[in-house]
Amino acid sequence: MTDAPDSAAPSPAPTPPGGRAGAGDALRFAFGTLTVLPVRVRRWDRAAARGGMLCAPLAGLVVGAVAAAVGTALLALGGSPLLAATGSAAVPAALTRGLHLDGLADTADGLGSARPPEDALRIMKQSDIGPFGVITLLFALVAQVAALSGLYADGWVRGAVAAVVSATVARCALTLACRRGVPAARPEGLGAAVAGAVPRGAAAGCAALVCAAAAGLGAIGGPSGAVHTAVAVALAVAVAEGLLRHCRRRFGGVTGDVFGALAEAAALTALVVLALG
Repeated sequence: MTDAPDSAAPSPAPTPPGGRAGAGDALRFAFGTLTVLPVRVRRWDRAAARGGMLCAPLAGLVVGAVAAAVGTALLALGGSPLLAATGSAAVPAALTRGLHLDGLADTADGLGSARPPEDALRIMKQSDIGPFGVITLLFALVAQVAALSGLYADGWVRGAVAAVVSATVARCALTLACRRGVPAARPEGLGAAVAGAVPRGAAAGCAALVCAAAAGLGAIGGPSGAVHTAVAVALAVAVAEGLLRHCRRRFGGVTGDVFGALAEAAALTALVVLALG
């Protein structure tokens, strides 16, 4: 979840240890760390992190709904499918300050460096973007726009559904990456704050709920649409899981940058699978 990179995590608010976080705390944590919406994170502890990351797909749902609205509006105003796709792709970047994309680029640089974990993590923390990051970012954005353009060309409904599903499953990948047993690569930053905070069963249940909801949304296109959308979500989660395991082997755990890369990988996978229908 590089919506807040390790060096830019929200300032923690004093919280009594052991206090149970309510639904409001969980939602504030999710929207305050995963979007630029003006939400104040009042609690910054493990309980709030657990609830917040379980609510992460809800933040994605809102981001996806705005992206779908922008794309649909551009089509209705006479814009081309390519313009609508560009608008839809720009919304998640804008609503996350581009930090998921930044995390994708930094992770690509770290993985591509072939350096030991400590050196790779240092490369990822640098403010500049290396060649691996630039290439990965370029192809990821082109693929997103191309997939959405094809979907919008088939009608605004397919494009809008894809925008919502991809943004939601992107945040679902974060929930799964925050499950217990997944360590943080660094002792500081947002990655460390949320790593291992979500019980495994709760993370799996959240993923199942997202898949079912996506299938229901895809059912607008009939039974085949429901199955296709569910498959897209399942494959998106699988790709994110594969990337997560690779990052754990290379870096020793997760960071804010890795979370951003996971979100982008899941979103792109979902879009590509949906476009191939």
